[in-house]
Amino acid sequence: MDGRRGRDGRAPRPERSLIEDGTFGGVVRWIDDRNDTPGPLSGLRIGVKDNIDVAGVETSCASEFLEDNIAESDAEVVTRLRDAGASVVAKLNMAEFAVGVTSQNSAAGPSYNPWNRTRVPGGSSGGSGIAVAAGLVDASLGTDTGGSVRLPAAACGITGLRPSSGSISNDGVFPVSEQFDTVGPMARSVTEVKALFDVLSASPSEPSDVTRIGVPTVFLTADVDPGVAQTVAAAVRTFAELGYQIVPIELEHAADAQDIVYTIVYGDLARRHRQRLDTVPSRFQPATRERIALGLSISDADRDRALTGRDRFREAMAATFEIVDVVLTPAMPVDVPPRDGGDDVVALSRRMGQFTYPWSLHDGPTLALPAGFHPSSGMPVGAQLTAASRREGALFGVGERYQSVTDWHRTNPSHTSDL
Repeated sequence: MDGRRGRDGRAPRPERSLIEDGTFGGVVRWIDDRNDTPGPLSGLRIGVKDNIDVAGVETSCASEFLEDNIAESDAEVVTRLRDAGASVVAKLNMAEFAVGVTSQNSAAGPSYNPWNRTRVPGGSSGGSGIAVAAGLVDASLGTDTGGSVRLPAAACGITGLRPSSGSISNDGVFPVSEQFDTVGPMARSVTEVKALFDVLSASPSEPSDVTRIGVPTVFLTADVDPGVAQTVAAAVRTFAELGYQIVPIELEHAADAQDIVYTIVYGDLARRHRQRLDTVPSRFQPATRERIALGLSISDADRDRALTGRDRFREAMAATFEIVDVVLTPAMPVDVPPRDGGDDVVALSRRMGQFTYPWSLHDGPTLALPAGFHPSSGMPVGAQLTAASRREGALFGVGERYQSVTDWHRTNPSHTSDL
């Protein structure tokens, strides 16, 4: 892609004080926080998604409903970052209430992909992906329920982790669905993501040998954009050249996984926001309201059936990880969509999340990392690596080896130099 360049140090921090419509749309609210505490993250400037509490700063979740909602204390993840020496310098824009995968539905305004302003940055942690890719911060925190860290990581050409269930605290984070919510670190490289995870988690990662990488013959859909398939196939060949055994596998019950997650998540959203829907629904962004309202018809019996399906899927994945150490898939089955991609928000969300929602049903970690650029559009393409529960170390080892022989994670959007 024309204009890519290697990263030579950090980009200077722009002097901005509020979320504003600028180069990347509504992205960032700066926080004056210089931290001189020594630690493993000393000197790093980190932004956090606007559903994560920072004491004395508004947590709006990108919604009119939470204007002037000033946090009284730091979320546990913010405390851990500061104790490790990091400076928490920004709150970052997002899809309203973390509902959506395009980051266009925000009271602060839509966000633009730094590689191409006409494309979405992914979501719901769109601001977190943009800020890292554009060099506005060194690293960021997002949250991931159905893909909200992995999709913006893939769309913005950076690295992002959905950790094992329960490995990082959600204390001080506005919830979507407690069954699936997790905070996830985002940065350029696997090495940086590992450093963040080891600070954020109560159980730091441990090295884990990997010899076999499973590649599903068909995951949820065989309908993958040819440019995405070509780019991820090249990544598979790189892993083979690194000495990993590539094992074709079939994933049982994967076809039902996305619907299972949707049933539980939308049911939880409808219950959480029922009063808002009943009283002042017009205050929601239209795309948010449309998606939350899907949960109004989900019954307790529907939820119980979905939970049974979740358990069945996890049993199947446990058997899979007795055969292979890691599973590799694309992060998205499509090229990064345009911001004016049509009015059918639900259909677009389902399509973009076809490869992320199932791994939310799994209780182990998934790492999204850049695998190259789409041969037609020039947009980033991401791959996902998934392991058994608490085996983040396996993903970090494989991911670091991949990034030692590739440069995709070192590339920047060309106009970043103008900031």
